[in-house]
Amino acid sequence: MSSLREYLSQKRDALLKRRESSDGAPVPLHAHVTAEGRSGVRRIRIRDFQILSDSGPDFAGYDLGPGSPELQAGVLGSCVTHIFLIKAAELEVPLDSLEVDVRAEYDPRAQSPDNADIPVYPQNFRYEVQISSPASDEDLARLHAEVERVCPILNLLRNPQEIKGAVVRVP
Repeated sequence: MSSLREYLSQKRDALLKRRESSDGAPVPLHAHVTAEGRSGVRRIRIRDFQILSDSGPDFAGYDLGPGSPELQAGVLGSCVTHIFLIKAAELEVPLDSLEVDVRAEYDPRAQSPDNADIPVYPQNFRYEVQISSPASDEDLARLHAEVERVCPILNLLRNPQEIKGAVVRVP
């Protein structure tokens, strides 16, 4: 297996090729989720992958997978990690190791202060990045600033989005 520094070199080459060949069109994303069986386990299908999401026994589930708030923390961590790798490759910042730890709070019993019918969503997200690198503190600060600027999931959480929903009755 190659080292993280070798991977960053390969990532930089792939980024340059992608930029040269990209037509600039948006990439469609699709996830399909079904609620199944007695537990209501949510089977998330993305491309050829499946992820199970479930509630714990205290909420009528079987704890077959993480719940949605936990998945959100994982998605943020995955995105921050990937953008650190992309930006390190672009900026040619050498990394020997990279780990991201994400934490947040979620109290399913809490209610929104302005509307008692709306549960409070996960909040107080914070992440810590542990990096081993010979790069200078200035280079690592520049890398972190770039990640903060462009990380799509980080910015999705920070900036309001319009999300449209529809219910379709099926026979």
